[in-house]
Amino acid sequence: MIFRKGTRSSGETAAGDVNTLIQDAGPPGRPLSAPTVLSFSAAALPLWALAVAVAVYLPAYFASHLGVSLGVIGVAWAVVRFLDIAVDPALGMVMDRTRTRFGRYRVWLMIGAPILMASVYALFLAPAGIGAAYLIGWLFVLYLGISIVTLAHLAWAATLATEYHQRSRVFGVVATVGVLGAVAVLMIPIAAGASGRSDAEGVQAMGWFIFWLVPISVVLVCLRTPEHIAPVREGAHLNLKDLWALLVKPDLVRLVLAQMALTLGPGWMSALYLFFFTDARGYTSEQASILLLIYVVAGIAGAPATARLAMRFGKHRTLMVTTTAYSLGLCTILFLPKASMAAGIPMMFWCGFMAAGFDLMIRAMLADVGDEVRLDQGQEQISLIYALNTLAAKIAAAFAIVLTFPLLGWLGYVAAEGATNTPAAIRSLEFTFILGPIVFVMLGGACVIGWRLDAGRHADIRRQLDERDAQYAEAPILESLTAQPAIAVLAEDGKPG
Repeated sequence: MIFRKGTRSSGETAAGDVNTLIQDAGPPGRPLSAPTVLSFSAAALPLWALAVAVAVYLPAYFASHLGVSLGVIGVAWAVVRFLDIAVDPALGMVMDRTRTRFGRYRVWLMIGAPILMASVYALFLAPAGIGAAYLIGWLFVLYLGISIVTLAHLAWAATLATEYHQRSRVFGVVATVGVLGAVAVLMIPIAAGASGRSDAEGVQAMGWFIFWLVPISVVLVCLRTPEHIAPVREGAHLNLKDLWALLVKPDLVRLVLAQMALTLGPGWMSALYLFFFTDARGYTSEQASILLLIYVVAGIAGAPATARLAMRFGKHRTLMVTTTAYSLGLCTILFLPKASMAAGIPMMFWCGFMAAGFDLMIRAMLADVGDEVRLDQGQEQISLIYALNTLAAKIAAAFAIVLTFPLLGWLGYVAAEGATNTPAAIRSLEFTFILGPIVFVMLGGACVIGWRLDAGRHADIRRQLDERDAQYAEAPILESLTAQPAIAVLAEDGKPG
């Protein structure tokens, strides 16, 4: 077994590109190699691919190809979000207290992978004639799998990098790799259209791609990534007082509200994307997919650039800058020539570049809050913190569909294939598409005005944590399944058991 004490790094380096972010990522005193960082980031590939496919293509696939009404689709997503409310917090609490000889988050990733695979198959290759019960059941399983894999991966990332700026680097690499997964899945409908396949066949091909990407990426992460379990302060245990203190913690509440707004804004845009660009702006389905691809590809540059900006100006200031720039870029879309790829590409690249930093900054800031909570309460609560964040994101994502689809129907827009919409319905589509994202994204940036958990304050928190952790037995690190097959288990007093 390998035991090491965590030590605080005294040096901070400025990253100049993605390679710098990868090379410098890792806990203080224990830098991670580039292959380790990239291997760990692999779990983002299917998650980001799935996020794009579900948000943009799956609802439209149900409505146009399978003939499910917009009302039923909206109700199904709303019901699943209601049923799913308690799942994420419960998972978070259980994860934080999981200890096995193979680690904590590694085990949960392996549990979530088959759940995710089954739901992807059931939804992306759904038979004709499905109804609300089928959608609700399999959407619930899908979001359960997403919750497990996402929570385990995020919490694991927070324990890999414990220094303020290194977290920006690690989450920047994860976001960059995730964008590659989204780009890959967006290439599928473009390739399908070029080869004469239908839109429905393109969506089904997306499902198969994600289905096989899940086990490959999860196995890579589990085999290659070291895992650290922080010691528990003597006498610390989960109680209602600590739980309530966490739920009402001002910094956490602000980040949860910011996450909801920053998910609902782009999610609103995603839900209406195909309808807006084809019916209102005159693009073909293939052109709309190319523009969306440009939007996502921009994140390959936007994620590391946002991380570098945060290392210089702080995470909260960077978030306010990117939300404002995103909204300004989206304002220009109605003034651009219709069906013009030359005009559409720069606008979509700009918005995608800025949007890449939204989740990146929120997740890195949540890791900092998690350190403050551990200092106050004496035990790890990072999985629960990310659970509250992902719960907020999923609720907001569902409302993007729950609000927009019924609203379009009420305004007279018809989504069925071959339908002819009135000029009034098209205008309603245009203003609905534009106003929602701008309002919510600006609210998301406003949530972190006056943020005080900056690099200096966080450095003091880490110093106190390191000093306290040094009083206990050295925390166990499972190097990887390929290098070390066992891990010591910590008892509740923080000593090896």
